[in-house]
Amino acid sequence: MTEPVAWTDLRRFTGARVALGRAGHGLPTAAHLDFQEAHARARDAVHSALDAEALEAAVAPEPLLRVASQAEDRRSYLLRPDLGRRLREADRARLPAAPGSFLVVIADGLCATGVQVQAPRLLAAALPLLRRAGLGIAPLILASQARVALGDEIGEAMGAAIVAVLIGERPGLSATDSLGLYLTLAPRRGRTDAERNCISNIRPGGLDAAAAAEKLLWLTGAARRLGATGVELKDEQPATALLAP
Repeated sequence: MTEPVAWTDLRRFTGARVALGRAGHGLPTAAHLDFQEAHARARDAVHSALDAEALEAAVAPEPLLRVASQAEDRRSYLLRPDLGRRLREADRARLPAAPGSFLVVIADGLCATGVQVQAPRLLAAALPLLRRAGLGIAPLILASQARVALGDEIGEAMGAAIVAVLIGERPGLSATDSLGLYLTLAPRRGRTDAERNCISNIRPGGLDAAAAAEKLLWLTGAARRLGATGVELKDEQPATALLAP
């Protein structure tokens, strides 16, 4: 069956599975096999492990402290999301005090592959902007088997004014390298997702590191002026650059 020209043209602009054609009532064999391969890659990405040494080298000379959630292994992390939101007790006392600071927590999340590649790029673009805006940056925290809410507990323990959690996003059939960023003002245990702002799909095929850094800078400034993040803070970032290079 011949595909409509409009559908064929659409495939040039998206990695989504559109205009795949059909064979009888099903997909063509090539499209079906491609789907199965993408599904297998996504499953593998969920179980990917973060190379902490390589990431520490990639963000150097920024100081980085490693901690872990109460999920002892990947199986526990996937089956018990609550454990991924709680800091391991042995690590709590190791956290340095950083009152009033901007804290970045790097978390493996559901796709360590995305964190490994995208987090250093984002930090290289974002940290100079944040420092030029007058923000004090706390030592970076690398958290394993971590959920987003773990950043609240870490931020509260360190006395941070605001926390940005960089975390591997759930892999899809088109992307297994995507990074998400969750920004929370006045982090503390018990914060909900309604009290955070999210910058999603940070990767070369989505939002690049430079654009994500600009958005983080704008949201941070707006959050400090408003005194809130989450549903109260609307993303009304202007189209022009916030700080000249």
